Amino acid sequence: MPNYNAPFEIHVHGQVPLRDDVTFLNLQDALKPLWKYAGAKSLADGAKSSYEDEPGIQLDAHDHVLQMCWTVAGDEDFRQTLDEVCMNLNELASAGASIEITFYDTEFDEEEGPTGSQSRDDFVVLFVGPNPAAIMQVQRDLLVQDVVNMMERHFDGAELGGVVAEVDKLFAQRFDDLVNSLEIGKPPRGSGGGLGGGHGGGRKPRHLH
Repeated sequence: MPNYNAPFEIHVHGQVPLRDDVTFLNLQDALKPLWKYAGAKSLADGAKSSYEDEPGIQLDAHDHVLQMCWTVAGDEDFRQTLDEVCMNLNELASAGASIEITFYDTEFDEEEGPTGSQSRDDFVVLFVGPNPAAIMQVQRDLLVQDVVNMMERHFDGAELGGVVAEVDKLFAQRFDDLVNSLEIGKPPRGSGGGLGGGHGGGRKPRHLH
């Protein structure tokens, strides 16, 4: 049942490539923290978004891809749900992928203009993948995309090869350190390998298809 008094509308967006042998039942089990949070009794019941113009949670059985464009009412405790879902999806993913989560402050109305209070909006990028190398590859690709997009305002794209090479060196060193330590840590939150968001400021538009 929707929680209309919840402090946030939480939007989950991403595409996760799945192994060929993953079934709907496997996915239902992996995403159980999500649909249970929404008050549903199954994935089929909880896959529908709070907004009719959003596709919700879908399994593309032909291309073996989990597609998410799904909004639910909730609170900060939703972050714990995401941690569990990401761990579950690591077991099903065939390649690395990013998942964007946007927290929209339901009590903030930007139409009314500044009132002395800031929105509690937040934006988080989490990563999933079958192994650390796959996760780091996605983090690297997103960071390179962000850096190049920013620097192309001032430099020609052909001039940025050295910058990309330095980013690759950083990730190569991180991977070497990971292998040497034999420790697999959680991907960083918030900045998410280069993608960031903050409290207040301009709101990110919803992902509509």
